Amino acid sequence: MYWEERWHPLREEWVIVAAHRQDRPWSGETTQHNEELLPEYLEDCYLCPGNLRVSGKRNDEYSGTFVFDNDHPCVGFDAPQTLQGPPGIYRSQPARGIARVVCYSPNHKLALSELEPHEIESLLGVWQEQYRELGARVEIRHVLIFENKGEAVGVSNPYPHCQIYATNFVFKTIETEARASQRHLAEAGRILFQDVIQAELEDGRRVICENDSAIAFIPYFARYAYEVFVAPKATHPSIASLSSAELRDFSDLLKQVLVKFDNLWQMPFPYVMPLHQAPTDGGDYELPLPHRVSPTSATAESA
Repeated sequence: MYWEERWHPLREEWVIVAAHRQDRPWSGETTQHNEELLPEYLEDCYLCPGNLRVSGKRNDEYSGTFVFDNDHPCVGFDAPQTLQGPPGIYRSQPARGIARVVCYSPNHKLALSELEPHEIESLLGVWQEQYRELGARVEIRHVLIFENKGEAVGVSNPYPHCQIYATNFVFKTIETEARASQRHLAEAGRILFQDVIQAELEDGRRVICENDSAIAFIPYFARYAYEVFVAPKATHPSIASLSSAELRDFSDLLKQVLVKFDNLWQMPFPYVMPLHQAPTDGGDYELPLPHRVSPTSATAESA
């Protein structure tokens, strides 16, 4: 038997680790993966090049990445300003912002893990551009870039794509990470995520891969069974400030991790992958907040 609590310094909470529970009897659902040969183009796919979307708008005949405003956004600048007051202690306010979709390539069957390294690097360049453009708007306080992959996490369209939520509020996880990082810098005089990377390098057992400027590892305080951090070794407030060399190294490790996920169970691996980036609310985040992506298994995410 082995269990303990581990402190999560970025979320400022305790995580229970009980590795022996992996051996418990399983009588739940299992999924049989059937290899399906998908075509490169589908006439009825809303995201394929040149096709009509549900809104009636037609996609560009794109040859690389394709970015457009989501036809069913979760936030919008035309959100109603007058809301019916909720009862009791509850509160509400308009959810304002911009929601966008980023198609990875014109090929319907290519997941992110299957793109060529230069294609992933180009995609990361698009993420840089989107963060800069959306974050520069005075009404935007946070730019969240993320991918949900696989039916297991409720993806409504299997076409390889990610989403961007640029919102008038900062998501709580990022708010907590920023506060924890700023406190650590003030009290210890060091950057929190640099201390995390250093501890993982010294231990070595959870480092998956690394190169000159990037590292991928399972954090000591992982909350899920298949949680991985992919991060530049140098501290950056967002992906926007990565150099060309750092972007290349970062994309290389991201591909390695995603391929390893697919090979783990010999199937396209479902995951949730958010980019943790500094808010764009005017605060000073040049040093304390790290930038990273965290591909996490769908099964663990929903547990």
